[in-house]
Amino acid sequence: MKRTYTLGIASVMMAFALVSCGGSDPVVQEDEVVINIPCSGPEYFTDDEAFRANAFGESIDMMTAKRKAMSNAKAQLAGDIESVMKLVGDNYVMSRELNNREEVLERFEENARTVVNQTLRGIRQICEVNTKVKQDGDQDLYRYYVAIELSAENLAQSYYQSLSDDEVVKIDYNYERFKETFEEEMENYRSNR
Repeated sequence: MKRTYTLGIASVMMAFALVSCGGSDPVVQEDEVVINIPCSGPEYFTDDEAFRANAFGESIDMMTAKRKAMSNAKAQLAGDIESVMKLVGDNYVMSRELNNREEVLERFEENARTVVNQTLRGIRQICEVNTKVKQDGDQDLYRYYVAIELSAENLAQSYYQSLSDDEVVKIDYNYERFKETFEEEMENYRSNR
């Protein structure tokens, strides 16, 4: 009877805790500290409109911290774009009846790398926060947080231009089918993130 009573009280307390917390907030242990990272969160995730990435860099030199953050964010963005474009190329080529499927797939991947390198110049910075951390007896430490984005439409257009200039791919290339495949992969990427 005592055990049933204890379980009942525990159940009521858990239900009260869930209701008072709204049920959707994560449970944080007493020895944990929640860290809010600037330039991060759902509003900085890739969606149908743009690829997005965020990162931070730190250094005793403010400009070095900024360069590190931008470099990290660009590397993340490039990796995400290459992953999506590889899937787009695979799915597009596999959905077509092509005689030279392997060669065309290689060309798609080659074009994706070229386009990613070229279009990274078109990134837009959407958030930046610079902080300074005082350290005991040492030099101050600068932290630079950044979020960047690249328009998915601009990327698709650049990719289209690159593919339509390629004589091997041009014969079998259908932009509408490519765009449809691209949009499907963007939706899959966003959903699985």
